Amino acid sequence: MPPKLKRFVSPGKGNGLRATVRIRRGELVYSAEPLACCVSNKLARDVCHHCFSRRENLLRCSQCKMARYCNTTCQKQAWCGHKTECKCLKSLRPRVPTDSVRLAARLIFALLSPSKSSSEELYTLEEHESHLSSMSENKKQGLSQLASMLELYVQQEVPDLAQEGASALPPSCRDPLSLIAKVTCNCFTISDGELQEIGVGLYPSLSLLNHDCWPNCVMVFVGTKLQLRAVRDINPEEELTISYIETLSSTEERRRQLEDQYHFTCRCQHCDSQDKDGLMLSGHKSTWDPLKEALPRLEGLKAESDWQALLEGCSHLLSTVGCDVSDENVYKLRMTDMAADACIHLGHWEEAVGYGEKTLPVYSQYYPDPHPVHGVQLVRVAKLQHYLERIEDALDTFKQAYRIIKLTHGDDHPMTAQLLMKMEECRAEMVQFNSR
Repeated sequence: MPPKLKRFVSPGKGNGLRATVRIRRGELVYSAEPLACCVSNKLARDVCHHCFSRRENLLRCSQCKMARYCNTTCQKQAWCGHKTECKCLKSLRPRVPTDSVRLAARLIFALLSPSKSSSEELYTLEEHESHLSSMSENKKQGLSQLASMLELYVQQEVPDLAQEGASALPPSCRDPLSLIAKVTCNCFTISDGELQEIGVGLYPSLSLLNHDCWPNCVMVFVGTKLQLRAVRDINPEEELTISYIETLSSTEERRRQLEDQYHFTCRCQHCDSQDKDGLMLSGHKSTWDPLKEALPRLEGLKAESDWQALLEGCSHLLSTVGCDVSDENVYKLRMTDMAADACIHLGHWEEAVGYGEKTLPVYSQYYPDPHPVHGVQLVRVAKLQHYLERIEDALDTFKQAYRIIKLTHGDDHPMTAQLLMKMEECRAEMVQFNSR
């Protein structure tokens, strides 16, 4: 089968990818395994370091004490890639390198391994941009610290990246600072079916994809395999785009994040028209500003899993603003979402479904279907409805989710299979109830 995409020079953006044939929405455009990947440090105890599945009671590597695996099969299959990393982790213990340092090191080990080849890639690592010339001195200083950590981390296996032992690396990848910069600018967050972060990976060809705040493609993962799917019909020669960031924010905030992280100013139609800003920032600024100001503190509580304090903070602020701030206001929506998260972790199911249901009409406005974020939110609410034995509501919500997920994730994704099973459960329970 001929490829559905090809590399080209995108005006004003540099390199890009465009379609070679007509692509229907929901169609798989491209899939790729990572050149290098690693589980996020914050989930190192909960996710298998080989297949990236969430599991309880994972087996721990007896040498480095960090890597964990589903079973001996995963452990044996991972050993070829882990054995070098294992020595480096042991040498640095009890310190643990950051995700970006571990990913850069895994990339070095992969490139130095004769079994690993990137000859089929559309975009070589040498071509990847580091963006060092456009970075602030503060950011360069932060990356320099990471580069020093990288050198320390790999020194037992690669004593000097610039010397003969690393000659198999592309020249720019022998400079630790340049390599760290390339990794941070070009890596992808690996997520599970419900879009929760589990790791980071490098997929060189897909680094060619340019950003759009309303893209025509989305990325989902099956384990570490990245799948690029169309969410709109795409014509031959049309550019393929993804969103680099979570788009649930105002134009000003999106542009600031893209400039800080990816070093460009977004000029997509969504940004230039600022078409959703009026809705996202609805209400008087003096009324919703306390919500905006409180978000960093509340996000900190969420990161620390302090669910009780998070719920108290969110519920107090939401009750304070009441109807003076519409549900469409983006800061109120984020706070409502966090309140639902807190309730789920605390087992407050009725309260959780109330918060969740309040978000659904707003999600449908901000995430044009089919969008995986809207689909996953529907799944989350449907599971709560099902647990509370609101079977008809749950079935209807699961159906809405399925119509989205089958397009964004594909028919063969575990998430799609799970949804079909949930709908069958609801139907069986309704039959059983009606037969009483």
